[in-house]
Amino acid sequence: MSRLRVYARIARVLLVVTLGLSMASVFGLFERLGVANSMVRRQRWSRFFMARLSHALPFHVTVHGQMPQQPMLWVSNHVSWTDIPLLGMLTPMSFLSKAEVRTWPVAGWLAAKAGSLFIRRGSGDSQLIRKQMGRHLEQAHPLLMFPEGTTTDGRSLRTFHGRLLSAAIDADVALQPVAIRYLRNGEPDSLAPFIGDDDLLSHLMRLFANDRGDVHIHLLPPIACHGQERAALAFQAQQAVHKALFGEIPQKQQVPMRPAAIAA
Repeated sequence: MSRLRVYARIARVLLVVTLGLSMASVFGLFERLGVANSMVRRQRWSRFFMARLSHALPFHVTVHGQMPQQPMLWVSNHVSWTDIPLLGMLTPMSFLSKAEVRTWPVAGWLAAKAGSLFIRRGSGDSQLIRKQMGRHLEQAHPLLMFPEGTTTDGRSLRTFHGRLLSAAIDADVALQPVAIRYLRNGEPDSLAPFIGDDDLLSHLMRLFANDRGDVHIHLLPPIACHGQERAALAFQAQQAVHKALFGEIPQKQQVPMRPAAIAA
């Protein structure tokens, strides 16, 4: 693919980002003027932006399953920063993100204006974030988190951490497990993962220098949270996502839920 075409594709993404900056600036102006700026409106505009950004990315997207009719806590495996626009275009929602994202130029500001919640892992603020997530869900605002805590190469699934799933139990909303899979020529896509020391520009250049990849988003059956323990919820969600991505986990590899683990 010619370098000129690669630059044209990146320019299209930058135009969409400029649109996002304009939208976020309007939200900032509303805040300074004291004009009502509801989370519902933010999430709707965020979805509009995510859809535009997704269409500018070199992927053909197929969605499997049914969209939830009620606000839920969405939990997904995590492969790349592109997971966020690809999932965010499906429905108005907010995201739980690592604190470092808040400091990213442009992207961090956009994420904050869209209503994202930020957590600094290992800082001891998980209880505060849990309460914020609970209030978010109780007000019927869908929220998405990546319980693996980091990205992978898409060929395996890390352990789902259950600590923050307590917010769904507190708010009495269900979990919406999601499996996102990147393929290229029928094989796991080696270009899509955003891991290690990747930087955004290099990742974009790598994606746009090649033909479109395929993305399959599986919306799995919701998991009721009422009366559940958070570790048990995390285990169920991880099992569901693993099955959608790679098939059933062999029985000998399944870790039984011990009482001590469930209480963790």
